[in-house]
Amino acid sequence: MAPGRQLPVPTAGPRIPGDRKPRGGGVGQTPDNWDNSYFDDTYNRNGVQKKYKGYCTDVFYQEAKRFIQESVDAGKPFIAYISSNAPHGPFHCPEKYWKPYTKHVDDRTAIFFGMIANIDENVGALRSWLEEKGLAENTIFIFTTDNGTASGSKVFNKGMRGKKGSEYDGGHRVPFFIHWPKGGFNKGIDMGTLSAHIDILPTLIELCGLKPPENYEFDGVSLAPLLKGEEVNWPDRTVITDSQRVRDPIMWRKCSAMTQRWRLVNGKELYDIQADPGQAKDVARQFPEIVRRLRADCEAWWADISPVFKIDSRIIIGHEAESPSRLTCHDWLTLGGRTPWNQNHIRKMGFGLGEWALKVQEAGTYTISLRRWPRATGAGVNATLPAGKPVPGLSAFREAPGKALNAKNAGIEIGKIKKEVPVKANADEVTFEVELDKGEVNLIAYFIQENNKKIGAYYAYVEKQ
Repeated sequence: MAPGRQLPVPTAGPRIPGDRKPRGGGVGQTPDNWDNSYFDDTYNRNGVQKKYKGYCTDVFYQEAKRFIQESVDAGKPFIAYISSNAPHGPFHCPEKYWKPYTKHVDDRTAIFFGMIANIDENVGALRSWLEEKGLAENTIFIFTTDNGTASGSKVFNKGMRGKKGSEYDGGHRVPFFIHWPKGGFNKGIDMGTLSAHIDILPTLIELCGLKPPENYEFDGVSLAPLLKGEEVNWPDRTVITDSQRVRDPIMWRKCSAMTQRWRLVNGKELYDIQADPGQAKDVARQFPEIVRRLRADCEAWWADISPVFKIDSRIIIGHEAESPSRLTCHDWLTLGGRTPWNQNHIRKMGFGLGEWALKVQEAGTYTISLRRWPRATGAGVNATLPAGKPVPGLSAFREAPGKALNAKNAGIEIGKIKKEVPVKANADEVTFEVELDKGEVNLIAYFIQENNKKIGAYYAYVEKQ
């Protein structure tokens, strides 16, 4: 059976034409609505910005119930995927959830646990709501997470080695609970067979009696026979996880090849997970044949996925469904250093330079407007911003005062075009007009400070004329 795949996360992600509003991986990240900070935020609801009252996790579950109810009222089936920002940094939560933990752990860990307590409450409330609405019997309810613990490993980690981001089991082993009374999943069983995220879609397709897409090979397999307790001859297989977060992934770096019994870590360390679940004893020398077999599986997997590493995910500009296109440094392909992925980085101005990988939808005249701050702030290129209000928990992204850029010039490099102009006093933004051909092109946009240091424009607005 072919090894499972978990692709390394690329530095820049694709944008879909028509997605005109802020987006990003989390509340308060660079592309998000400015100064969102977990409480009383503005979120994207069906393409429209709407301000909500309350804590973000509560809002997400509230909106999930609304969506489910609307689907039921319309006689439609539904799938509600609730992906919360918690528990994750920045660490914010209503005090009633985390204050009790301060008697036992430091504030950071206490808030982390408080965020979990709030999730637990919301999950329980959702399950009760489904019962009240008569929906629980025939709803497949799944609870799972996306990685090992981020902040609780020193308190409890089930004896596992590593935490979030690690190639050891503590970095990627997660809970997966499924409940579906009508399907017979209404009593506790423990399925000890190796499984992974890649198995969820084929499992749901089979459980729901759906027809799988034609000419498509799944990386995972359906776990339905195991969940139903059927007697099956289940073959051992190799599942590979890769936790690199770099632009150019490196073979044998932060990877684990897993079977029911073995873990080959980084292509050289071997652990018998059944005898040594804490991965304390490397037994590679005792079992060289296992090492060779798992390395071969890794090499086949790498050969299959590595060709796409040379392909940048490109942001489309010039499409009629999105005008202007807003570019943020969140999607930079960095030119050394890190990506400024949250609004604290923007306020403190702590990161340097990057480029956007673009795809020009249609040839023509384009304007490219560079900004220090997003347009929503109304702040000029060389303006400072006051610190934002605090929220319960640790320091919010918005609490950092916004530093002055002190830019004297601004410039762009896009394809063979290079332009540089002075920054006028009190300018809100600096706009360039360029002729672009249809196709792929990279854009570097920057300001030059009074000390001649070049720093990337954190925001750029591109519009076809």
